[in-house]
Amino acid sequence: MPLVLAGAPIGQSEDASPRLVAALASAEVVAAEDTRRLHRLCADLGVELSGRVVSYFEGNEAQRTPQLLDALRAGQRVVLVTDAGMPTVSDPGYRLVVAAAAEDLPVTCVPGPSAVTTALAVSGLPTDRFCFEGFLPRKPGERKARLAALQAETRTCVLFEAPHRLADALADMASVLGGSRRAVVCRELTKTYEEIVRGTLDDLLAWAQPGVRGEVTLVLAGADERTEDLTPDDLVRQVAVREAAGLTRKEALAAVASETGLPKRDVYDAMVSAKQPGRSGTS
Repeated sequence: MPLVLAGAPIGQSEDASPRLVAALASAEVVAAEDTRRLHRLCADLGVELSGRVVSYFEGNEAQRTPQLLDALRAGQRVVLVTDAGMPTVSDPGYRLVVAAAAEDLPVTCVPGPSAVTTALAVSGLPTDRFCFEGFLPRKPGERKARLAALQAETRTCVLFEAPHRLADALADMASVLGGSRRAVVCRELTKTYEEIVRGTLDDLLAWAQPGVRGEVTLVLAGADERTEDLTPDDLVRQVAVREAAGLTRKEALAAVASETGLPKRDVYDAMVSAKQPGRSGTS
């Protein structure tokens, strides 16, 4: 029997598919990120669990994975369900899938709602090409370094962020990527108090500073592929961000030149110009 990755509703239990109901009811083992949420979901769906329920979350993945592999080897049907959305996507499950695949044990999926694609669909930003970055680092320096690596990314980018860190993350995004970059905050997707806020990073920062509650998914517009629109101040800011992340001046200049497609001399000239009398540096 296969390992079944079961997509769970991200807000409304009514979004659960008939296949999810059947998978939970027929499972011999249900591995749940939060067993209390699982039982609450099953109560909402009218599902009576007949299989063994075990917890499977970030803190016990390493310990629990061998036990679940034993169940799969014995021919038991193991269903993995996380609190919301698809297992393995910024949720537990990846370790188990890798281990199962390494032994050629079958893995299948019961598709379900995903905050990533839901936010992308409602954002109003380009959907033909996109990437997913998960959660940004918590530490400001590491977060800015990650954002610097995304500066030249032309695809729409979807990210998760904790509500209490949202304002700080948006401030760093505005600093690194420019406050005029378009973005969308999707809060409490599919839930009663769903809120979709669109604007520039500066707009969203002003909105978020008083405080935000609930689960947050961010959708960020890709970089403009036209490098001729970059100002000298843009280049100076990009170099400064990379230096703050630990690169030497020479390495930062080379990185900005490579990512923008501009000659190193143009980036260097922008740095020299910023030091001229009468200029205050970056804006």
